Amino acid sequence: MQTNEALFARAQRVIPGGVNSPVRAFRAVGGTPRFIARAEGAYLWDAEGTQYIDYIGSWGPMILGHGHPAVLEAVHKAAIDGLSFGAPTEREIELAEAIIALVPSVEQVRLVSSGTEAGMSAIRLARGYTGRAKIVKFEGCYHGHADALLVKAGSGLATFGHPTSAGVPPEVVQHTLVLEYNHLAQIEEAFAAQGREIACVIIEPIAGNMNFVRASVPFMKRLRELCTEYGALLVFDEVMTGFRVALGGAQSVYARAIPGFKPDMSVFGKVIGGGMPLAAFGSTREVMSQLAPLGPVYQAGTLSGNPVATACGLATLKEIAKPGFFEALSAKTRSLVQGLQGAAQEAGVALVGDSEGGMFGFFFASTLPQNYGVVMATDKERFNRFFHGMLDRGVYLAPALYEAAFVSAAHSADDIAMTVRAARDTLRA
Repeated sequence: MQTNEALFARAQRVIPGGVNSPVRAFRAVGGTPRFIARAEGAYLWDAEGTQYIDYIGSWGPMILGHGHPAVLEAVHKAAIDGLSFGAPTEREIELAEAIIALVPSVEQVRLVSSGTEAGMSAIRLARGYTGRAKIVKFEGCYHGHADALLVKAGSGLATFGHPTSAGVPPEVVQHTLVLEYNHLAQIEEAFAAQGREIACVIIEPIAGNMNFVRASVPFMKRLRELCTEYGALLVFDEVMTGFRVALGGAQSVYARAIPGFKPDMSVFGKVIGGGMPLAAFGSTREVMSQLAPLGPVYQAGTLSGNPVATACGLATLKEIAKPGFFEALSAKTRSLVQGLQGAAQEAGVALVGDSEGGMFGFFFASTLPQNYGVVMATDKERFNRFFHGMLDRGVYLAPALYEAAFVSAAHSADDIAMTVRAARDTLRA
């Protein structure tokens, strides 16, 4: 049997940092990454045979839990028929139809292979459709690692961003404005100064990349009004929230609070692939008609609409669309967050949490943060100690303060109770 330490040492010889996505390296929390050998239901087992209750869920896709029978059956059947064709299949149509049926703002979709690819393509399409160059994003929101989106905030209000990654020339991000999440005055100022040059505003409606921070209803309402007034497209990045916080995604949550609310374009991933590499972006027929082969905006992909991935995603969507699914998932998630808050209160520790559907987050703070700057000021060292205490007690949380977490349909009441007990013991230690 290989140990996690031995595997990590071996990995670092052949893979940069020993991982194929940075947060997996445990750099934020310290220690050795767990190398996962298998998963089933709500659980993971590492290379040493240690079992964990999984609240990462492959960073969101595993809403049904690992190895759901209906999903495995669909994938098995699809794989027998062929792994990849590079040609259209009926299942692509079925998945597109399923997405459109659940999301009223979307009339057509284009399937791609990753959230990064979907976000990058959505930005290109928004620019092509509007004939404008500038885009707005918000600090703390992550939309994939496309060059134009790897930016940090500028030095003042409504200033252009600066690259946050080597290899991204400043001129590539010169058209990207980076503003503060939930800051009404800033977005007003940006549109007043440059609104007619802005192609789109892209936002995580419930941000999952600065832990769990939701856009306020007044902020979202005004953002919709400004985009409409100035002719910019409002792009909802629902890679994480789509079909995870509600059957209709986060946009359905805001539509309940803002009559008639719709984004102009939506980006999806994670749940729609069911754990396989699949994502999508969609909009009205008018906007999507600008894409090749109909229009001048080019986008293509060899594995787009992969037949096995679409089978996996379609089976997942069929399961979560069943009556009562989200009511049960939401109740389970709320129970967990309330339990964590109760455990912290008993220990005399400041902890706040929030959730929507099967997505949640918590902070070692007295009030819920509303933007990235406040998130950064929460107690990181306490989180790191808490993470390792929970890991030692068989609970696998995200190995970074800045990541949301996920509950699946496979988590039982006993799993939730065990997690809360582990939290109580960790916070008292």
